[in-house]
Amino acid sequence: MLKIDNINVYYGSIHALKGVSLEVNEGEIVTLIGANGAGKSTLLKTLSGLLKPKEGSITYLNSSIAGKPAQDIVKAGISHVPEGRRVFADMSVEENIELGAFLRKDRAGIQQDIKKVYGIFPRLQERRKQSAGTLSGGEQQMLAMGRAIMAKPKLLLLDEPSMGLAPLMVKTIFEVIKEINKEGTTVLLVEQNANMALSIANRAYVIETGSVILSGTAEELQASEEIKNAYLGGH
Repeated sequence: MLKIDNINVYYGSIHALKGVSLEVNEGEIVTLIGANGAGKSTLLKTLSGLLKPKEGSITYLNSSIAGKPAQDIVKAGISHVPEGRRVFADMSVEENIELGAFLRKDRAGIQQDIKKVYGIFPRLQERRKQSAGTLSGGEQQMLAMGRAIMAKPKLLLLDEPSMGLAPLMVKTIFEVIKEINKEGTTVLLVEQNANMALSIANRAYVIETGSVILSGTAEELQASEEIKNAYLGGH
């Protein structure tokens, strides 16, 4: 579904991604593991059109999307839930959700999908008239994911969905990621909590200082001593 081949991305003079190649097959959950500053968020921003690669190719459903405008990439079926959630604080929960569908014209379908989002996240329905800024961190993460679902993505890019959340909320968010995937959305997940990420992923890539240093099935990486010591708290 997605094939990244040898991309190089710079922030000014900083070489943030160095010849990164990876692929995501339809229906998979693929996770990117790595320390802060390894280049994981940069990769997602490049995929969603917020950054342009200097070299290399990005192919999505057999078309090149490298350097395309972000709105064209959303139209093509890729939604990005950025790190830090980025909800519109002064707008209501429901207005935030509706914004996710801004490129769609199918009114009946939009209403149906709002119901679907409330089915997945009942707490958002309870708070639908509240302004988004009054929600807890976990609720804002739900809202950011709900908004992304409204674009009907074929591929969902999730950047650090568990960051700063209480353990119980982390569990909920990961259950939802599995649910969204089961319903047919492919997921590329960047996650600091490597244990959690590997527990739901099919495959994983490890990124260090802008390069992919290891890849394999989630089981292989969970069993690797090197990964255990570096990212899984050594147990």
